[in-house]
Amino acid sequence: MFQSIGFLGTGQMGGALARAAVKGAQGARVLLANRTPAKAQALADQLGCQATDNQTVAAQCQLIFLGVKPQMMEGLLKSIAPVLAGRKDRFVLASMAAGLTARRIQELVGADYPVIRLMPNTPAEVGAGVIQFCGVDVEPGELKDFQTLLAPAGLVDQVDEGLIDAACALSGCGPAFCALLAEALADGAVACGLPRDKARRYAAQTMEGTAKLMRQTGAHPGAVKDAVCSPGGSTIQGVRVLEANGFRAAAIDAVIAAFEKTQALGKG
Repeated sequence: MFQSIGFLGTGQMGGALARAAVKGAQGARVLLANRTPAKAQALADQLGCQATDNQTVAAQCQLIFLGVKPQMMEGLLKSIAPVLAGRKDRFVLASMAAGLTARRIQELVGADYPVIRLMPNTPAEVGAGVIQFCGVDVEPGELKDFQTLLAPAGLVDQVDEGLIDAACALSGCGPAFCALLAEALADGAVACGLPRDKARRYAAQTMEGTAKLMRQTGAHPGAVKDAVCSPGGSTIQGVRVLEANGFRAAAIDAVIAAFEKTQALGKG
């Protein structure tokens, strides 16, 4: 297992992964750095770890999470490249920047350091996330340790790098799509007279319960839908209206649009 883990960036995603890493670190040191030092310090105080600066993380940590946006990655890597170049020990960089391949990270930092590319989503903050990952020049044992480290965040799945952008379009962007659906369902219930607070709670629980049902039973989504649609009943009428308004086509197009944008980020 990695003995020291550092985070360069403690925004929403970096912070969520830091929370998971502290739980999965098995006693390893966890260091946090952020462009706004007070933000790193506040999170470190919550998690019982150490706040520091980018240069210290780059110099001391065996696993270094690069938690900045794609357009900020080049600047970050250039700033720590001299420190990394001076190290004699082995370390691994872990990038969560959408659209940037592991090889691109190596190009930006100017050396063929081991790189793990990962795509987490926001539910990782509550231990119910999805994290896809792959590695370039990373040893199998390091990938296994990485998976164990982040297991408290949710489902951590190794995939070929060629699938990362598609995974990002689904599970990375998907929480926004799910939240939009939950809001719309709640709005519909409010229009029918249900109080807003109850509508929101019921919509969220219904989505969570349906997802859990599919996961635990392995049932196809279509079978779950069919089980609710009684002949001549209310649900099939609702399904009919969704189909008439292009619900599934819109969802498919949303994922494809997100996929195309993710790929464009890597070319910008």
